[in-house]
Amino acid sequence: MKHPWGTLQHRQPDSHKGTYGRVAVIGGSTGMSGAVCLSATAALRSGAGLVTAVVPQSIQAIVASYEPSYMSVGLPCDSDGALVDSCVDWVSQIQSFNAVAIGPGLGAGVPAGRLLAEVLRSARCPVVVDADGLNQATRLGLLMQHRSPEATTVLTPHPGEFARMLGRPVAEVQSRRQELAVEFAGRCGMIVVLKGHQTIVTNGQEVYVNSTGNPGMATGGSGDVLTGIVAAQLASGMPPFAATCLAVHIHGLAGDLAAERLSQRGLIASDLLDYLGPAWRRLDVEAADSRL
Repeated sequence: MKHPWGTLQHRQPDSHKGTYGRVAVIGGSTGMSGAVCLSATAALRSGAGLVTAVVPQSIQAIVASYEPSYMSVGLPCDSDGALVDSCVDWVSQIQSFNAVAIGPGLGAGVPAGRLLAEVLRSARCPVVVDADGLNQATRLGLLMQHRSPEATTVLTPHPGEFARMLGRPVAEVQSRRQELAVEFAGRCGMIVVLKGHQTIVTNGQEVYVNSTGNPGMATGGSGDVLTGIVAAQLASGMPPFAATCLAVHIHGLAGDLAAERLSQRGLIASDLLDYLGPAWRRLDVEAADSRL
């Protein structure tokens, strides 16, 4: 079977962590620290060389203690732990990253929206927008904001988020999934990942309908894992559409392997992290077999 991403590239003996891309995952808020932890860890488990979790200072210790392999940065916040306007100052460092993910657990506050707007305006690398980032972008009218050609935007909505983005009922979105995703992606000049059964990936011209995944993945945090995987593939330098398709496929494959071992009913999002390694191994084996 020919996949949109073609042949997986082997890691070269003389490579180093910088070779495989630097990812920033921006998000988290009081009570939602797990979202950014899942995304950042997924980026690492998907091959990113360096990952930094950019979170409110109020939850930095929690996020940092989840996984020692990523770095963390604390953004200024108020006495309630919410971001303040000066959080946008961090964006001056954004050019040091090869891909940025923003939105998991970000929250609905005004400073968070300003941070998102500044990231989209300033970044010269691909940006993945998910979860609260999508809600903020819809509220602020950022979805039609054109970015430079090298700064691809990938949107990863579930049907409810996509319905809000379009101003249409969820039932209509579900009945016209591919049609609406293609139309929106083409109009906005972005890549849309419309999650759900047979997740759709489209840039408005090409369409990939995913075949991996199962209902056990309908659990909180699963989408945060996908966000990290997408960011890691974009940071690798792979063409954006192919990178996004690969990320969606491997996310579903990890879910399938986890469900085989644990059951669909007992599956939780962090299980996907544990099965990303076996999923990548499976893909490597399939690629090797296809070359025989």
